[in-house]
Amino acid sequence: MSTARVTTAVAAGRFPDLMLLAIAVALLLIGLIAISSASVGYAEATYGNMWHHSLRHLVYLALALTSGFVCYQVPIEFWYRSGWLLLLLSSLLLILVLIPGVGRNVNGSQRWLALGPLTLQPSELAKASMIVYLSGYLLRQGKALQESWQGILRPLMILGLVAVLLLAEPDFGAVVIMLATAFGMLFLAGMRLMHLSVIVVATGFLGALLIQAAPYRLQRLIAYTDPWADPFGSGFQLIQSLIAFGRGEWFGVGLGNSVQKLFYLPEAHTDFVFSIWAEETGFVGAFLLISLFLALVLRIFHLGRQSQKDGQLFAAYLCFGVSLMLSGQAFVNMGVSAGLLPTKGLTLPLISYGGTSLITSCVLLSMVLRVAYERQQPKRGRKR
Repeated sequence: MSTARVTTAVAAGRFPDLMLLAIAVALLLIGLIAISSASVGYAEATYGNMWHHSLRHLVYLALALTSGFVCYQVPIEFWYRSGWLLLLLSSLLLILVLIPGVGRNVNGSQRWLALGPLTLQPSELAKASMIVYLSGYLLRQGKALQESWQGILRPLMILGLVAVLLLAEPDFGAVVIMLATAFGMLFLAGMRLMHLSVIVVATGFLGALLIQAAPYRLQRLIAYTDPWADPFGSGFQLIQSLIAFGRGEWFGVGLGNSVQKLFYLPEAHTDFVFSIWAEETGFVGAFLLISLFLALVLRIFHLGRQSQKDGQLFAAYLCFGVSLMLSGQAFVNMGVSAGLLPTKGLTLPLISYGGTSLITSCVLLSMVLRVAYERQQPKRGRKR
């Protein structure tokens, strides 16, 4: 297809937002490279195949792209009407994963369901389902939300129930990201600042109680403030991550040449893949990755603002939710790796090794691309 025909097709609305698509593809490619490099030592020692995680990630990537392509064909109206069903199904999966013998327990957390050779993490689905459900609720009950507590209590009760299920795994990080995303969406939908302030303060108080009640969470917080107080215990992971950043300097040690991935830094291909990327590509590579995430989030948020101006409120809230979740999770992951935040097990969207996270992120991005596509179409019928 010639350049002129491509331009005509874009103008006619047959293609999605190409800038958003290009940024997402760039992040997916960087993720494949980063995982392939970060996992070779661990994969060879554990499975006898240095490309074990790379091949599995390729399978997950194929599933993610296929799922995203299928979801892109689905009209936004379908997601508006199905939000409650998606949330119900994801909640049932959260209950299922807690059943002994059904959920898989790894490092003291029961968060995974085994599906043959693959695994499913229901918490990732729950976060995405909450965005879709809450977007529909904000459209239907937006006026009640802005005027009284009555419109606020229902989503808060549902958020609380899902949070309890996540804490039972336990997955404190997923709860933080889900609540932060939901509160951001409520604020952007016009919730009174006084109401939001009360909710945030109350949530913060409950969070502090949860941290104090769990010794390992309190230990992580203490280790974050001074990791060198226990360099071979609670502070070990953070110290090794900081060493990786230091070794990277300006331009890195070169792809594949990381030392920290050789059993010094645990979870090098999952929670701390950004540290290995910074070690191998330096400040320049880390800045590039941060810039791509910033561009992705701003592009999605801009699309949400445009949809809001067009009166397509469900699409707007959906975009706001996706941008808040991706930015929040990326900020926490990178902040933990750089020692700016207490250690928390959260994947870096589109980058870290993890099938459910990758598939969920691609599905959410496909919904955003569908919003961009439908905005290009002639407006007909009632605005959502």
